[in-house]
Amino acid sequence: MNYKATIEIMLRETILDVQGKAVEQAIRTFGDNGINKVRVGKKITFSLSAETQINAENAVKTICEKLLANPVMEDFNYQVEQLNQN
Repeated sequence: MNYKATIEIMLRETILDVQGKAVEQAIRTFGDNGINKVRVGKKITFSLSAETQINAENAVKTICEKLLANPVMEDFNYQVEQLNQN
């Protein structure tokens, strides 16, 4: 079966997000609009083949833990969905 993985990686709340602060300050140059606590992260998508949904999810989790996310500084969420077989 073919699946699509969507992964979001964000710095942990306790880690200063310098890029988020820069975006927040830039937004403020447009005027006082009440926007605060801006956080910037990464979104990664890819397709993969696996025998089952569980196998696909386990593969994505392993990839996140060992390659894509820094477990000391970042949290991640992922979604795996089956692609239509045409």
